[in-house]
Amino acid sequence: MSKSNPTDSALAAIASILDQPESRRAPEKPTVEQKPAAPQPIEANGYSRVGPGPMAAIRFRWTVREAHGDYYVDETIGETSTPVVSGPMGEEAAIKFVDDRESEARRRFEDLKHEMAGRGATSNPVRKTGSESSV
Repeated sequence: MSKSNPTDSALAAIASILDQPESRRAPEKPTVEQKPAAPQPIEANGYSRVGPGPMAAIRFRWTVREAHGDYYVDETIGETSTPVVSGPMGEEAAIKFVDDRESEARRRFEDLKHEMAGRGATSNPVRKTGSESSV
């Protein structure tokens, strides 16, 4: 008896599976199309954003509050500052106001970081060694 090649056995098994009539194969499950979930509406009262920054004491916060059907945005710096109030405005306008202010603060913060990083690289003076003469 001769030993059979394992590759030949594997290929024969694959061929036998592929040679089966279509009716004997398991039916394919139809693909289910996933619809993206509709975004939930944002509740304006209590909507809040926090600006960027390394310390909570100097970080901006914008919070929407509702009073008698009108919406106001309280803008604070740190935890204990007195808010600067903007409003009255509509619900969507208040949310947009908060998002715009947070976005602008983030952009300005990134600009400042890049500016500081650029100055740090250019303000590193080259030190002279003791062997060089100074003028």
